[in-house]
Parts: sequence; C-alpha cells; structure tokens
Amino acid sequence: MASLPSVEDLRLVQAVTRTGAVGTAARELRISQPSASQRLARLERLCGTKLFERDTRGARPTPAGAELGRRADHILGHLEEVYDAARAAAVTQRLVIGTFASLAPILFPVLDADLPDLEVQQQVDHGHFLVERVAEGTMDAAFIAIADQMTLPRGTAARRVGRDELVLFVPSGARPPGRGRRPLKDRQIAFSTYDRGSEEIHSRLAAQGAVPRRGVTLSTTVAMARRSSHLALVPRSALATELRPGEHLTPAPFHYRLTLSVVTTPTPPKPLIAHLPHLRATLNLS
Repeated sequence: MASLPSVEDLRLVQAVTRTGAVGTAARELRISQPSASQRLARLERLCGTKLFERDTRGARPTPAGAELGRRADHILGHLEEVYDAARAAAVTQRLVIGTFASLAPILFPVLDADLPDLEVQQQVDHGHFLVERVAEGTMDAAFIAIADQMTLPRGTAARRVGRDELVLFVPSGARPPGRGRRPLKDRQIAFSTYDRGSEEIHSRLAAQGAVPRRGVTLSTTVAMARRSSHLALVPRSALATELRPGEHLTPAPFHYRLTLSVVTTPTPPKPLIAHLPHLRATLNLS
C-alpha cells in the first residue's frame, strides 16, 4: 500500500500539468519547490518512467505523465463527490448513472422526467471508465455503446437497451439526397456515431461520393447541419425528441446499426430496469 500515490501526489501532477511549471504548481499548493521536485522524482521511480520533460521553459508531460494526469482528474473527481453522495443517500433514493458525452443531452432529460421519485446523479465519461466505476461500486448503471466491443470486468453485466440505426437528418432548407447509386455525390455530410465505427462510416460515405465532416458529438453534428443547411448522418436516437418544423429524417444510403447497452452489477436497480422499455420507445430504439 505504501507505493500507492497520495492525494497530494495526484494534486501535484494535476497542478504541474495545468500550469506547465513545477515552481508555479508548488506555489499554488503552498509547498516548496524542492519538496515538489522530490515528490515528482519519487513518482517517476514508482512508475519506472519519466513523467515530465523539464527545461528552462517549464515542465511538459510525457505521454506517461499525461495519462497519470488524466487518471488524477478521474480519481480526485470521485473524491470530491464523497461527502455530497453520503448526504444525498441519507435523505432520498439516489441512482448514480453515467453515459458518454454524445448521449448525455438525450438520455438524462428523459430519465429526469420519467423517474421523478429518484434522484439521478448524472456522470459523463468515456465508456471504459464508466464500466470501471460500476465494477468498483461507485456507479449504479452506465449506458454505453461499446459493451459488445470490450471485455466487461468481473462483477458487471450488460443488458441491451435497444438497437439504433444511422439515418440522414435533413434540416430545414437542405436539399434532400439524390437518387441512384451515389446519392450523396459531392455533398458535404456531417456525421457522428456513438460506437467505435467512425472510420468505417467515413469510408462508406466517401464511397458514396460524399465529403464527410466528422462532428465531435451528436449535438455538435446536428448543429453543424442546421447552421450550414447540409445533411447529417447520425443515429436515429439523436433526434428522437427534438426535430424542429421543416426537418425530417430519411434512410441512410447504407445499413449501419448500433447497440445501446446498460451495464450494471448482476443485481441491477429495479426502477431503472423497469423503465427500460419506455426509454427504448422514447429514443426510437428497436
């Protein structure tokens, strides 16, 4: 246990990564610069690799240091929630539910409206981090799209919420897709997915003659299409509850399906599981 990093070690890594200088980080944490340097040297010995490149211009994280910084953000973020979580558990039934950034603005409003007797604490992170939290017992459920593309940790189980599919979003004023074998020829198409198929989708759009432009999230992709009056290729669920007047969906020029799953412990929260059929229908999943 003595070799585990302390909270102070993790805060130091955070501070050096953010400020780009050991001295500045030390002043921010109210410790001496020699003490900060000694802590970093100890961490590097424990990791067996250099964490920061240091010179007269400051300190820049190596790939190992950048990863440790991300892990520090993740761990310290959990710690900051501990007291609030304990207080909340004392007064109400609460579920900690996580999902990825693209699905959050679609999923959480539905859960908030449809589970009024529960306090849903919302978390957003990458799928593998969410699953780790379910396995360690700090999260009740994680909605992800990569459950069938990863090895789930012990103590977790995946349940399919439903199948999704890619569709073409046609915003108001946009020209609909053409006909024939290449209906998207020379058309700029924003696209986004919530599984790991972005490269495949890019290639298939290009094969249709389109000029693909990837959006970082589903909502960003929809906003890109609306602003430029271009088509967008997105999962049907992305617009399940927010089509505006003059907008419509049309079948994609190729078949591509996604699977949304919920990962829980082997004994899942009953209110959430009972709600899955309604959630499936609201998000237009099959």
